[in-house]
Amino acid sequence: MGPLRKSILLFSFAYLIFSCAARADEAFYKGKTLTLLINFAAGGPTDIEGRLLARHIVKHIAGNPTLIVQNKDGAAGMVGATYLGEVGPRDGTMFGYFTGTAWNYVIDPEKYHVDFRDYTFLAYLPGSTVYYIRTDIPPGMHTPADIMKAQGLVMAGLGADSAKDLLQRLTFDMLGLNYRYVTGYRSSVLARLAVEKNEVNMHSESTPAYFAAIEPNLVRTGKVIPIWYDPDFDGRAFRQVGVMEHTGIASFPEFYETVKGGAPSGPLWETYKTTLSINVAMQRLVVMPPGAPPAAVAALRNALAALNDDKDYAADAMTAIQFAPHYEVATESIRERLALPRETRAFITGYLKKFAQ
Repeated sequence: MGPLRKSILLFSFAYLIFSCAARADEAFYKGKTLTLLINFAAGGPTDIEGRLLARHIVKHIAGNPTLIVQNKDGAAGMVGATYLGEVGPRDGTMFGYFTGTAWNYVIDPEKYHVDFRDYTFLAYLPGSTVYYIRTDIPPGMHTPADIMKAQGLVMAGLGADSAKDLLQRLTFDMLGLNYRYVTGYRSSVLARLAVEKNEVNMHSESTPAYFAAIEPNLVRTGKVIPIWYDPDFDGRAFRQVGVMEHTGIASFPEFYETVKGGAPSGPLWETYKTTLSINVAMQRLVVMPPGAPPAAVAALRNALAALNDDKDYAADAMTAIQFAPHYEVATESIRERLALPRETRAFITGYLKKFAQ
């Protein structure tokens, strides 16, 4: 057989395999309805991001299925996450866009009747959180450092064991601030409304929510000021979150060093870093139930990868949330991160109990 004929046969074989795979993916979703489950309430940052994804991902899914969005909020995201694993269909017709789920599992894996490590991880989206405070707290908040003199601090939270609340309390406790903690808000939208009504005076929100809602509506009007943000932490070093680069807002470690004259240390600091390494790295997870059909997994992973190069999606996202998400394909390292040393979990559990009374 000559080289040319051999090349033609190899090309034909490869094309046949590709065509069959494409037809298999298309056959899987063609004529079906796909549901995207969001584990926080409508109108919040998770919901906004999830609906943006839903609006654009469908055009990249072979077979062109109908896509609907369903919200199942409550218990700091646990209701939706549990529903996907225990009740949701496992035939490839449902996937989730989740916030906080990785951390909830790490802290209390017994809450999951279906082990979260058995879920099918499609992709993750690293993220960060910006802290903000009302400017009318006595004696007046004009610069971030003024929080060290604040009187009557009241913190809004979503759930005593949520990573967002834990990070808020850890930072305040490391700074030695005197504050009251009010939790149970079903979403950051409701917590934000409580800040606006002066029922509470401090909260933190994801960077998309901060740039879309807090900065234009509350910072520019002088109602609140940003005080710090949570940086990325890979287990060895802190890294600046790209979207925060030109904001002038300090990361918490930078803020701490400014007001305290040195770096933090001790159990609270180690817990803070551990929380960041899980929650910031996996702030948003795109998942399917355990045992999802391989054809469905492949089709959705390919669609998520295509979103990273979708200019219309990027433009839509820039308008809505002021940044273009870039999804990282989930690997086995996700499951490896979902395990804490027993002593670390014991310390965190004890710390959380102080606020769950």
